[in-house]
Amino acid sequence: MIADMELVARVTSSNDQAAFQLLVERHQSVIRGFLRRLAAGDHGTADDLAQETFLLAYRKMHTLKSGGSIVSWLHTIAYRQFLQFTRKHARQYVMPDPPEQSHDPTNSSEAEILVDRLMGYVSSEERACMTLAYSEGMSHPEISEITGFPIGTVKSHIQRGKQKLQRWLQDHDHTLSKKNPGPGDGPEQEAHRA
Repeated sequence: MIADMELVARVTSSNDQAAFQLLVERHQSVIRGFLRRLAAGDHGTADDLAQETFLLAYRKMHTLKSGGSIVSWLHTIAYRQFLQFTRKHARQYVMPDPPEQSHDPTNSSEAEILVDRLMGYVSSEERACMTLAYSEGMSHPEISEITGFPIGTVKSHIQRGKQKLQRWLQDHDHTLSKKNPGPGDGPEQEAHRA
């Protein structure tokens, strides 16, 4: 398998469309998933933003620093695209409502929908930090690099977001994984996994 940075070199040196297509295929599901969480489950908006992210990445590929992580770089572009979209459409864009209790969290697809929609309950900054930490498995320094927030702010956003989700889950008697949660499967753990 060809390394990402080799593909980047091919794109920047000879405008290799096939190399860029391979990069898109490798990373599009991760970027779409990140944007879907940021958009609180609004798949149409997330897919549009993912497409814009890759178009911009193609045009700016020459700015990717040697030895840098293409995954972090793409997340940075995606996050900035999302921020730009929310600023531009602040009055028009309505986040989806938090889910109703009728969602069946034992159904994995409904659990995913529940998590996506719950993310609309926290601020976009909290949503970004939590998604990068828990869904993408990134460290606080990596999140800081992507979002531009100081590390302390990243930690605060994650903590506040978790507390909001825990409170919502408790107030609405929700669980994400089981109808009858066992020890260690309470809202705290569900919000942590979100």
